[in-house]
Amino acid sequence: MNEMKPPLIIITGPTAVGKTSISIEIAKKLNGEIISADSMQIYRYMDIGTAKISRSEMEGIPHYLIDEISPDENFSVSDFQLNASKYITAILAKGKLPIIVGGTGLYINSLLYDLDFSQAVSNWELRDNLFMKAKQYGNEWIYNELKKIDIESANRIHINDTKRIIRALEIFHETGKPMSHFYKDFRKENHKYNIVFIGLTMDRKLLYERINKRIDLMIQKGLIEEVKSLLHMGYSENLVSMQGLGYKEIIQFLNGKCSLDEAVEILKRDSRRFAKRQLTWFRREKNINWIDVHDFDNKDNLIEHIVEYIKEKIN
Repeated sequence: MNEMKPPLIIITGPTAVGKTSISIEIAKKLNGEIISADSMQIYRYMDIGTAKISRSEMEGIPHYLIDEISPDENFSVSDFQLNASKYITAILAKGKLPIIVGGTGLYINSLLYDLDFSQAVSNWELRDNLFMKAKQYGNEWIYNELKKIDIESANRIHINDTKRIIRALEIFHETGKPMSHFYKDFRKENHKYNIVFIGLTMDRKLLYERINKRIDLMIQKGLIEEVKSLLHMGYSENLVSMQGLGYKEIIQFLNGKCSLDEAVEILKRDSRRFAKRQLTWFRREKNINWIDVHDFDNKDNLIEHIVEYIKEKIN
């Protein structure tokens, strides 16, 4: 094992690239257990819109940080960092291989780097107030507020990414320093683990086709009923969880703000944009090994290649 440091595998990539099924096969071959790095799959009752793995699809591989909190509970990057570290330690103690799987960039960066988010205490009153302002005046208003205090973060965050814009404003409010400051000063590599970082990718056109098909399938599987059920259970449309992709668009339809066809098209468009932002985010990482899933004749060859690469790096 490299310098006797415990191994940590990270598998990332854009939405719909196939991370879930590929990671299951890798975990089976390498005696691994999976920790989700997906900011939406942490929520219970939100299954269809998050493309959450089912129990049967797990094929007996233990998964962590899936279905762990209710949609109205708070879960920050520092919460992820703390919980993921706890699970990594527990998995290693069993003599198994911890595998982080997901596409939430901040979550993964909290393990790659010694990012200290502890100073940025969560201010839920401020956060709720900013969400209300975004709803009242539009995203452009809060985005312009961010541009005034942290142009670097504003350039990195999309104008429609309400959650990240508000988090950046909150960090500035609580610490007096822009979020970009934390990346400059605390972007020191985490030397605790022997990290093997794999990025899955594919041709952009093919990826976008997969995203469109996935959303059509979500509608067929009952996404509208899932959103209705969440609202019926008393979960407010203003919650951070309910502002996630797949939920806010259907809420707009249910509120009569647009037709179902319009909601679906907006969801497809915004999911494609999200995938593009994910790729842009991870392309900055110098230690990531990018693997095009279509460079292989079949899935078995792809899995074999990844497994051999991981073995070479951790032995």
